[in-house]
Amino acid sequence: MGKAFAVVLTIITAVSVAIFVSHHWWFPEVASAHGGAMDHQFTETFVGAAIGFILAQLGLAVFAWKYGERKGDTRPIRIFPGGVKWLLVLAFVYVGSEIILLEFVGQKVWAAMYFTPPAADSLQVQVLAGQFAFYFRYPGPDGKFGPIHTDKIDEASANFFGIDPSDPASKDDIVTAEIAVPVNKPVELLLNSKDMDHGFYIREMRIQQDMLPGMQIPLHFTPTKIGKYDIACNQLCGLGHYNMRAFLEVMSEEDYQKWLVQQASLQ
Repeated sequence: MGKAFAVVLTIITAVSVAIFVSHHWWFPEVASAHGGAMDHQFTETFVGAAIGFILAQLGLAVFAWKYGERKGDTRPIRIFPGGVKWLLVLAFVYVGSEIILLEFVGQKVWAAMYFTPPAADSLQVQVLAGQFAFYFRYPGPDGKFGPIHTDKIDEASANFFGIDPSDPASKDDIVTAEIAVPVNKPVELLLNSKDMDHGFYIREMRIQQDMLPGMQIPLHFTPTKIGKYDIACNQLCGLGHYNMRAFLEVMSEEDYQKWLVQQASLQ
């Protein structure tokens, strides 16, 4: 029985590895400057986990083959020499070393996204999440955002950001239901939530960030490919969560300026 189990386990391991190796990559195409480094880090993490998986499964198969109880064998079940203490020590050392190594290698990618300030010429866009939609605000010609007044938020009048019309800094702000940015231009998003925990996720840009009420969380990236990309909320936020989405459109600088003028005329 032990040998049969060992053979079946080895076959399952081989087939599993073959399936993943044959599918070279399953992520969508990268469309941001930092995306390549993030994908590289993911590959290193995946390869490290795969090595651990293969060694563990083949090790189990070897022990099942060698120490498994055989049919008709009336002798007591044999114990692994030295007990399980050294196996546990080996497991802790291997897993601990892998975690430390991956953390050391990945800290550069993480720091580039979260600990490095955005470029000085970044395009700033405020993002507001609420059940169950995203809204975006661009500063007007003065380059300043007016404050968000939570008591003035009124979806019926499309005042999603609680803008005070009497505030000079707010009069020229542009509010949209979609976000557009110029290609190869650094972008800084200022994430806000008006009701609960939401998630801001664009897979092609390789960005994801929770959005929490009472906090404005910055997130920066640089889009590198013109196109239209899905924005999804990836935190369960209620019955309408499945339908909470928006779009990011990356344009040429010329098209972006035309779009901005058009959106300003609609305010």
